[in-house]
Amino acid sequence: MTGVGSVAVHTFVTHQNPANMTAHQSTDGHHVSGMARGRAESGPARFAAYDEFPDGEFFDPDAEFEPDPEYAATIAPDAARQRRERIGPTGRPMPYFPIPGPVTERGPATIIAMCNQKGGVGKTTSTINLGAALAEYGRRVLLVDFDPQGALSVGLGVNPMELDNTVYNLVMESGMAPDEVLLKTAIPGMDLLPSNIDLSAAEVQLVSEVARESALQRALAPLINDYDFVVIDCQPSLGLLTVNALTAAHKVIVPLECEFFALRGVALLTETIEKVQERLNPNLSLDGILATMYDSRTVHSREVLARVVEAFPDNVYHTVIGRTVRFPETTVAGEPITTYASNSVGAAAYRQLAREVLARCHAE
Repeated sequence: MTGVGSVAVHTFVTHQNPANMTAHQSTDGHHVSGMARGRAESGPARFAAYDEFPDGEFFDPDAEFEPDPEYAATIAPDAARQRRERIGPTGRPMPYFPIPGPVTERGPATIIAMCNQKGGVGKTTSTINLGAALAEYGRRVLLVDFDPQGALSVGLGVNPMELDNTVYNLVMESGMAPDEVLLKTAIPGMDLLPSNIDLSAAEVQLVSEVARESALQRALAPLINDYDFVVIDCQPSLGLLTVNALTAAHKVIVPLECEFFALRGVALLTETIEKVQERLNPNLSLDGILATMYDSRTVHSREVLARVVEAFPDNVYHTVIGRTVRFPETTVAGEPITTYASNSVGAAAYRQLAREVLARCHAE
């Protein structure tokens, strides 16, 4: 086991060492054993039943066994081929994303806008869990809830209706200090600028403002040097609030549900990104398209993912987020999957996404 923050993360060595697979702790507190025993009895080709596998094991193309056949099937219909050829769910060779080293100095932050004009594609879930995974790797993270629905705030256990000050006040009131709005989360190193329905008024009020598209950028300016990453959860539209987020950001991540209607909107979104880049923010770039809710057992999911990779060959993340019941459970619990189900496949996917995001940042 290799410690990352306060959470233990399984590594390649752990998978390869049978001594480490004889007993595990699942998230409900029960010890599960017998995985290595089953392999010893039946040989390496034997896959145990679903309930024999501990929650602490997740899909890894380098692993000698399939930890959860039901879930693994959603991202790798041919797991043996994946292990042998290191082919990722996108159909491309899967690079190795190393665990990042410690940070020697803070800031200025890289600002990421989590953006898609279609709702229900995993923007808020990805914002929470990517932020939590980056925090596990020692990065200081600020999450910005820039959606009047306040889903990001709710997803972190905050009741938006009980807040006196939100990101709306920070953006619209010149005398408002960030410390009056900033909330600490239960995740060490991760803070939150919350939101509620008041933010919907900002879209109307900003119309008459000078430099209305850069209101959020001005509000975030005092915080940039205190963080390594700022992740903005955008509303599901291409209105003025989303334009503000794109103007403030350096990179855009587009969560994309592997479904046809979600695919149709990507072209329109990329046009908006190009316009903002040309007219307002020359530093903006499309960092990646993140496939979410992927289930390779359906032809439709595979076809949508293949079309996205074909259309954006350099912009699709190798990491793919599969469907799992853990994600809606974490919303009810009001915490990231990295703490709610630390050793689950969903947590492992977002840790890999965090490593991929960091690898892309370091490559620039």
